[in-house]
Order: sequence, then structure tokens, then C-alpha cells
Amino acid sequence: MTRLETDHEVDGGTTSCDGPRLLLLAPREVPLGGVRAMEVHRSLPQRDLPTVGAWCFLDRFGPQDAMMRVDPHPHIGLQTVTWPLVGDVRHRDSLGSDVEIRRGSLNIMTAGDGISHSEYSVGDGPVPLDALQLWVALPEERRHGAAAFERHDDLPALALRAVEGADATATVVVGALDGVVSPATMHTPIVGAEIVVPAGSRVRVPLDHRWEHAVVAVEGDARVGADGCDTSISRLDLLYLGVHRDAVELASDGGATVFLLGGEPFPDDIVMWWNFVARSHEEVAAAREDWEASSARFGTVDGHHEAERIPAPPLPNVRLTTRRRRI
Repeated sequence: MTRLETDHEVDGGTTSCDGPRLLLLAPREVPLGGVRAMEVHRSLPQRDLPTVGAWCFLDRFGPQDAMMRVDPHPHIGLQTVTWPLVGDVRHRDSLGSDVEIRRGSLNIMTAGDGISHSEYSVGDGPVPLDALQLWVALPEERRHGAAAFERHDDLPALALRAVEGADATATVVVGALDGVVSPATMHTPIVGAEIVVPAGSRVRVPLDHRWEHAVVAVEGDARVGADGCDTSISRLDLLYLGVHRDAVELASDGGATVFLLGGEPFPDDIVMWWNFVARSHEEVAAAREDWEASSARFGTVDGHHEAERIPAPPLPNVRLTTRRRRI
């Protein structure tokens, strides 16, 4: 997916989280694909919270009936994590990958120093679509490496012990949760897990106390129990939990699905602009110039004409700097 917003980062470095938090952050609506009139809701980054672990981006497109036509566009310095909820989307990239993304399948694209891809809904007209699209910032030792793509159709799951009612089920999409490890190749200590809480249940979710975490509401009524109280979260609200927590509880009256994000606090300040995750203005400017020049750095996506590629927006008239964490 391409990030249409290109708001530049303000001056300043990253403030490390030094303890538990309970901060509820609402999503914002942004356009996707210009005249294609799709709408997405963005839960991360937030103005005061650019990352949770290495997670630096979370969009949800849907639920809606739409015809997705996201033409070839570039990425650097990140991994895309696509988690479908409803509908099939065709992914093609400059490595020659050509797959249909559907519910239950995980697709990981590692940009490294450069990759391009496209995403089209399957069919000739509007179809039901709903998915989470997430980005993970690559660490210094991997972000200049080769691009890669992988798909996983069989992901591990674990039961989360019920305090009340029935146990919940957690699908470990990436990373590790309570000793259960996803087969997806990741490059920082991380967790991304879909948790389904049955109606009338309250369950305990174990956390790595060294990591920071957040919970994002996907569907249903959900409450997060921490610090002696319950916090209700609505669809795509992000509840930031901070660090130094061994567990939280999840509860729902009618049943709920949430997505757990977490990981070791990311050590580097990042500059995120358009579809690029970098460390400096100069890196972003160079990547933009290479894309506009049709450089071999980003390759080509089979099945697309040159005119179908998405042009890069103009850089702002100020220097891009790292976004300040204020939490």
C-alpha cells in the first residue's frame, strides 16, 4: 500500500517510554488512491507516538465495497505486513511475486534498499474489502539489504486463559507471544497477534515486560484491563500500554477481535515520508530521485506499463527530520 499523506516530521529526537502507560489514541481517516475514492483509517503513526516497538504504521482499509487499484510504487527501509480480513487482493512486486492475498494468509514484503509493488482487488468492479496493512521499520543492519517476499498460510495459535467465560484464541501473525513463534522472518524482537475474545469472556494476555505494547480494536466491544481499571476501545482505537507490563486482560460482552502490537523499543530515530522509512532527509531525497528516474534500484513490476506507476509527491520546502515521541 502507498502512503498518500506526506506530512513532514518536526524537529527533535525520540523520547523513550520509561514505564507503563494507558493512553487511548483515536484513528484518523485518510484517502487512498486519490480518484479511486477508497478510504482508510490510520491508527499509527500518531503525532505523539511514531512507533510501538518497530511497528511504525497501521492502516485499515474497509470494510467497504471498492475496486482497489494501487499501481506500482516504491518502498525502502521497511517490511509490509498484510493481514486480510475480507476479500482477495492481488500482490505483484519487482521480485516477480504474483499472489492473491486472502483471509488467513500472511504476506511479508521486505523492502530493504528498494522494492516496488502493486495491489489490485480481484475482479472488474467493486468487491467487499477489509484488511490491516502494517509496516515494520527495519534495523540498521538489515535496511540496506536485498528485498524479499514471503507468504505463510499456516500460522500458529494459542489459547489465552480465561478469567471468566471461555478461553480466547490468539493467532501469532509475526514474532512471538508466550513462547509461540510465527514462521515469518522478522528482524527485531516483535509481536503482532490477532486475538479473538468470545462473548462474555475475560482473558489474560501475557506480555514481555521488556517490550512496549499497544492494543488496537478491530471488531466488537472490547475492554482492556490494566492498572486496576477497564478501558473500552472502539474500532481502530489504539490503546498504548507502555513498557514493564507482564500481562493485561481483555474482556468483551458481545465478542471482539483485537490486534496486539509490541516489541523491543526501536533504537533508532526514523524519518518516515511517503513510502520510505529512512534515517535522514538525504536518504529520502535520494530514494525519491531514484524512483522518479525509473532507477534499477526499485525494479519493475511485471504486467504494468511505465505510465501506471505512481509518481512521487514533491518534497516539502523544509528539511525532513525525525518525528518526536512525546509519550
